[in-house]
Amino acid sequence: MDSRTGLPVVGMVGGGQLARMTHQAAIALGQSLRVLAASPDDAAAMVAADVVIGSHTDLDALASFAKTVDVLTFDHEHVPGEHLLALAMNDDVPIRPGPDALAFAQNKLVMRERLAAEDYPCPPFAEVSDVDDVLKFGAEQSWPVVLKAATGGYDGKGVWMLDSDAEARELVPELLAAGTSLMVERRVEMRRELCALVARSPFGQGASWPVVETVQKDGINTEVLAPAPGLTARRTHEAQELALRIAEALNVVGVLAVELFETDGGLIINELAMRPHNSGHWTMDGSRTSQFEQHLRAVLDYPLGSTELLGPTVMANVLGAPAIPEMGPDERLHHLFARFPEAKVHLYGKGERPGRKLGHVNFVGHDMDDLRRRATLSAHWLSHAEWPDGYDIHGRE
Repeated sequence: MDSRTGLPVVGMVGGGQLARMTHQAAIALGQSLRVLAASPDDAAAMVAADVVIGSHTDLDALASFAKTVDVLTFDHEHVPGEHLLALAMNDDVPIRPGPDALAFAQNKLVMRERLAAEDYPCPPFAEVSDVDDVLKFGAEQSWPVVLKAATGGYDGKGVWMLDSDAEARELVPELLAAGTSLMVERRVEMRRELCALVARSPFGQGASWPVVETVQKDGINTEVLAPAPGLTARRTHEAQELALRIAEALNVVGVLAVELFETDGGLIINELAMRPHNSGHWTMDGSRTSQFEQHLRAVLDYPLGSTELLGPTVMANVLGAPAIPEMGPDERLHHLFARFPEAKVHLYGKGERPGRKLGHVNFVGHDMDDLRRRATLSAHWLSHAEWPDGYDIHGRE
């Protein structure tokens, strides 16, 4: 407990942009957010007042950090499972979500096995111990197939599309020899990708935001459309109920993102994330309660906030350009706000490099097509310091 405020101290393991934005939400609630960051240059460490430098893979650092907080949560899922179990032996510090729940977000194979056993909609899959497992799966399910690293993959990393047995024979032995745990799935023929974002408290209260459409390019999320255009009320309810049931079944506490494929035959689960998620960044400006405030409410077992949509919202990620522009970010912001004063910009303070998530921009309004145009133009300007082809110096067609 923070003696200055009389409010509990929330400890967040990881100092990335999710911790940075959780810190913003904590300020409004009067909370003391303590961050375990790997470096003083991490996104959250640059702005939070209470930062401990240490590695999430160091059990001693984790245990020492946990002793100084009232509840422990995470901005990523990379804390070793054995460390989480060791921390859980100390009943004095609640871990939310707990290690039993996080195991399903840390290991895609474990997640698939649990969900499939309970008849949740998943694509056919198999564990990969040698190349023959992939060859057999490809023959039975028909090529192409999706090869995945069971642990550690994100933003398109750790995912390979295999079109033939020849490609499998070339890649799989190399990955296995490097110690990568693998699984294989049928490639899903989908209409689009959706995400159902929910939150759950230890008391068991649940809340769900509008289901969104996520737009991917090269395995990286570039846009989020809230709510998903053209999604029927029935399909929306189905996705929200699916995510809430998973949260309860896995005993998730905090925010849960359920990534989904929308297919001609219905919804299919892609992956799970048990933390604030890129698909929920739109909630910072387009929802009554942001995912970051809701995560804090959930891990503290406060009543959850309203997830009311304030208006159709488009989020566009600011991704590093192939070459760092000569124009600095300060001047880029100056020009952007002159062109789009209504833009809500969220930058993470990260060094620029190609493809890196540097921030995001939200637009709230009425016309989804116009929101998308303004959001993607703004994100491109912030990363490239130039308008795309077909637009003039002011960003006009």
